[in-house]
Amino acid sequence: MAKGFYTFLIAQFLSAIADNALLFACIALLSTLNAPEWHVPFLKETFVVSYIILAPFVGSFADALPKGRVMFISNGIKFFGCVLALLGVPPLFAYAIVGIGAAAYSPAKYGILTEMLPSNQLIKANAWVEGTTVSAIILGPVLGSTIAADNPYFGIAIIAVVYLLAAFFNHFIPKVPIDHKVAQRSLTFLIRDFWHAFTTLWKDTQGQVALAVTTLFWGAGATLQFVILQWAKEVLGMDQQAATVLIAILAIGIAVGSVGASMFVKLEEAVKVLPSGILMGFLVVSMIFVETREVAAVVLFCIGVLAGYFLVPLNSLLQHRGHILLGAGHSIAVQNFNENIGILLLLGIYTFMVHQNLPINFIIIIFGIFVSVSMAVIYQLYLKHTRANAA
Repeated sequence: MAKGFYTFLIAQFLSAIADNALLFACIALLSTLNAPEWHVPFLKETFVVSYIILAPFVGSFADALPKGRVMFISNGIKFFGCVLALLGVPPLFAYAIVGIGAAAYSPAKYGILTEMLPSNQLIKANAWVEGTTVSAIILGPVLGSTIAADNPYFGIAIIAVVYLLAAFFNHFIPKVPIDHKVAQRSLTFLIRDFWHAFTTLWKDTQGQVALAVTTLFWGAGATLQFVILQWAKEVLGMDQQAATVLIAILAIGIAVGSVGASMFVKLEEAVKVLPSGILMGFLVVSMIFVETREVAAVVLFCIGVLAGYFLVPLNSLLQHRGHILLGAGHSIAVQNFNENIGILLLLGIYTFMVHQNLPINFIIIIFGIFVSVSMAVIYQLYLKHTRANAA
């Protein structure tokens, strides 16, 4: 791996663990403030809306500066959001500020890989990144729930320090050549530039399928996290701190699936992993038959393995096509825009269903069937398109 890659990994791990811990610290704070139940999934909505609103600008921002510096600035914004929460700003608003930092951070985080590494190392590098991210997903919820259990403000203060530490390591990431620097900085040009990137990636056959699948995955993944928390509470009788262990097991499965993908899937064969996404949806539906914590752990681990196995190759394919067609920062901004619309829509539907007091098993059935059917449709459309091109 290139010089500075592991420094980047350390910074990425610290920022990711802080992101995941902060969500659960804010959930604990909402509980302390006796907020309505639907505020919990809505908390994530306030976070992801920044990805959508800022999408035309963060890609150009990431491509205009050395990406290590972009990540440094972004972690500073996240730190500021934590400070606002400590000063008494409502969690929904403070977490929205952290979302601004995360929106700016993401194009740089993924975009730097295509600038540091050749294409034949992208799946391996992504497996490392997903491995550290998943480790953060495993440890973050447990950390956030634990340090915020007695005093949520104490937990948020600790997380703010972690963001500062991440920024410290960002400072030592070697500068890479600026790729696809934006020609103009006017608002009109940036919006037109983003629209061009958006349509270019959606018109590309491989980019289209990778965008569709990753959009669905992140929308489903963000929703599944809250579904598991509610399911564990209602069906398995677990409190939030105990339920985070199930989310950690899901994340371990994603890590195992990511490693498997890095070993067995080639970049040019990335689309062939789509059937594992169809199977994942059926496994989600099987959660309604689970009655014990042990079986729940096995089912969630298997769901995670399938998720990691198809996510890493398609992420890598999307980065590769985006880097060739647009530039790393632009393509990741388009990816984030689409993925977070997916999160916003699916979480919005879930929030509505919770507000309507629908049974959690009914929600799980709808959710799992939607994932399987959507994956199957995307796969069939791709096969039809490739056959038409081959004719």
